[in-house]
Amino acid sequence: MNRFFSLLSNKYFLVTSFFVVWMLFFDRNDLMSQYEYKSQVSKLEEEKEFYTKETDRVKKDLEELTTNRERLEKFAREKYLMKKDNEDIFVIIPKKAEED
Repeated sequence: MNRFFSLLSNKYFLVTSFFVVWMLFFDRNDLMSQYEYKSQVSKLEEEKEFYTKETDRVKKDLEELTTNRERLEKFAREKYLMKKDNEDIFVIIPKKAEED
């Protein structure tokens, strides 16, 4: 017990303890903030990977559309409902299932 009181009265121990508590809980970069930063970085890396894949896919589609005339015509018909002068377009919209 006497050793415990001598430890508490040691100024180096007190200053070190105060410093550790301050850094763990009260500092701007405390443990909770570090955890939030890590999770945010992880989320942003996932988004970066997604957008990189999407960019590659769009570049591939653009290259295919600019080089292949049949693919361009198919894309224009499906996405923008374009047609030739002697054609008619019928748009079929499926009914949604009704919940009772």
